[in-house]
Amino acid sequence: QVQLVESGGGLVQAGGSLRLSCAASGTTLSVGAMNWYRQAPGNQLTTVAHSSSTGTTTYSDSVKGRFTISRDNAKNTVYLQMNSLKPEDTAVYYCNVWIGGRSYWGQGTQVTVSS
Repeated sequence: QVQLVESGGGLVQAGGSLRLSCAASGTTLSVGAMNWYRQAPGNQLTTVAHSSSTGTTTYSDSVKGRFTISRDNAKNTVYLQMNSLKPEDTAVYYCNVWIGGRSYWGQGTQVTVSS
């Protein structure tokens, strides 16, 4: 059974950095797209960053230039390096991974940026 385990969230001051990790286990299938989403209180789930199976990356305008998505295919792990954090980045961050044509979600990790 596929499991995604996220780590790396926490409380940081504005201007600081955090790195999120999401590791997939329980599969021998190739991992496809790996994504990060976030949901702020009272808001809908929104896309943060996307990494295709070939490594192409895209970002939402709100994080472009500050966040970097990367992946280690040997470890079935996706990362989100978040720099120059702003209070408006405060949200629960979820990883999403496509494996064998199915979509899987992490449990979510809280990121809080204080001003």
